[in-house]
Amino acid sequence: MKFTRITINPEKMDGVPCIRDLRIPVATVVQMTAEGMTAPEIIKTLPDLQTEDVREALQYAATAVQDRVMPYALP
Repeated sequence: MKFTRITINPEKMDGVPCIRDLRIPVATVVQMTAEGMTAPEIIKTLPDLQTEDVREALQYAATAVQDRVMPYALP
């Protein structure tokens, strides 16, 4: 999948994946979603974002962890 709204620029934010060069990290949007915020709530908090930005940030995060072994604690 090609991500047209995610930018990675070593000159900005130390190369952290951001949304449309806005200096809003993908991780920020993912964290806000994990905390229970809806896309409209995220956009209200970060008004430079659009609904498609939130959607693509989540798709990017899902792709980033896809098919990777994640450590977890055994019971």
